[in-house]
Amino acid sequence: MTMSPRMLKALPWIVTPSLVIVLVFAWWAIVTLLNVNPFIFPPPQAVAESFVQLLSEPRTWSAVAVTVSEVIFGFLIAVVLGVVVGVVLGKVHWLELSLRPLIVIAQVAPKVAFVPLFVIWFGFGLTSKVVLSALLAFFPIMLNVLLGVRSVEQGHREVMQSLNATKRQTFLQLDMRSLQPYLFAGMEVGIVLATIGAIVGEYLGGNNGLGNMVVSAMNSLDAARTFALILLLSIIGLVLYLIVNEAKRFVIPWHESVYGLRNVTA
Repeated sequence: MTMSPRMLKALPWIVTPSLVIVLVFAWWAIVTLLNVNPFIFPPPQAVAESFVQLLSEPRTWSAVAVTVSEVIFGFLIAVVLGVVVGVVLGKVHWLELSLRPLIVIAQVAPKVAFVPLFVIWFGFGLTSKVVLSALLAFFPIMLNVLLGVRSVEQGHREVMQSLNATKRQTFLQLDMRSLQPYLFAGMEVGIVLATIGAIVGEYLGGNNGLGNMVVSAMNSLDAARTFALILLLSIIGLVLYLIVNEAKRFVIPWHESVYGLRNVTA
């Protein structure tokens, strides 16, 4: 079935709200018809009331500022380190081959297990969460940048050589331009992982932030408030992801992943 561009553009605004309404109705039906204990699985209206109450508390906005700060600092550190390490490993093949086993080990290691060590080294404050957030976001960014550097076509390099371009000009005008789509692909994954890292850090070793508020709600057996906090965290994660996604449209409007989608929905 072929859809018109206008229909394709409107599709997310129709499908997503419809699915949310269906899910909420199914949630309400299960809780009501099966008479589920609200302490175990609260009805949607109780979660909505708790969410409104949550937004009216000054403590919530203070916690939001802490969590978002941890995510942003960790994400920016991961972007800087990911670009530098990815470019170096992409350019120096023998170094990438030498370090590959260590990179694989570091990538597959359960990073959440490092939280107690980070707490010992950096304390219960913001630093330990920023470090965990940066660590989780680093690998997808670095690996995508490495792939971007390696994906530059040889023919393009030969064109730059025929134009007597210096190494610096080749790097800035060819390598950096070629790796930008890969960088944004890594950043889109990285911002999600940075958010998870900050929240997990607050769960396990925090004294502030939304993750710490979730732990407090769980300890109080307040399921409705726990659901409301999870909803708030999801909204924050979605907003941060959309910011990165929207930045891609401004930075690389020439790439197919941006203009191709625009042409489909135009």
